[in-house]
Amino acid sequence: MGSLSASILGADLAHLADQVKAVEPFVDMFHIDIMDGHFVPPIALGAVVVASLRPVTQVTFHGHLMVDAPAQYFDELREAGLDIVSFHLEAVPEPAPAIAKARGAGMGVGLTINLGTPVIAVAPYLEDIDDLMLMSIEPGWSGQPLSPSVYPRLEEARRMIDAAGLQVALEIDGGVKIENAKAAVDAGATVLIAASGIFGQPDPAGAAEQLSMIAEGAA
Repeated sequence: MGSLSASILGADLAHLADQVKAVEPFVDMFHIDIMDGHFVPPIALGAVVVASLRPVTQVTFHGHLMVDAPAQYFDELREAGLDIVSFHLEAVPEPAPAIAKARGAGMGVGLTINLGTPVIAVAPYLEDIDDLMLMSIEPGWSGQPLSPSVYPRLEEARRMIDAAGLQVALEIDGGVKIENAKAAVDAGATVLIAASGIFGQPDPAGAAEQLSMIAEGAA
């Protein structure tokens, strides 16, 4: 069974709590993008948003850190209510200390890689993480179309995870919508992350429900 993660970067932040509650019945996680304006140009969200949203829902909060030196944020984010943190391999060429720090802070931990980073680069760390997130867009902006080049990358990552006998969640982030979600699941994704694919739709709850049903087809 796969799962659905709703990325609040695509939500109307003026009505964030209402939007979260509307889709809550159909999602397994809320994906919270945290950007520092250095690793990626935008500045977005952060511990204040996590803390303000935490009383609204008990659904798991998964932070996606698009920042330089991500480990410096872990304690603050955990205190704010984050449950899982994923950071970019491109930002931390040697991720073992950051993985250990996230564990020490009491969070689940994952690695994220951009489209240009070979999937094999994460192989040495698979046993130490809970999830692997493959970007299917260039990180930083919601609303970009999914790059089909992610599909063979998902297939490669799925082979690596299965060959190692691991239960690492395989996530796809960027441009996920109802029309391409099944292809992502078929390629091996077990977590669909959707921003505009949920919150940019006329009926966000309906879109979330459909995406959840597709995600549930994941092995």
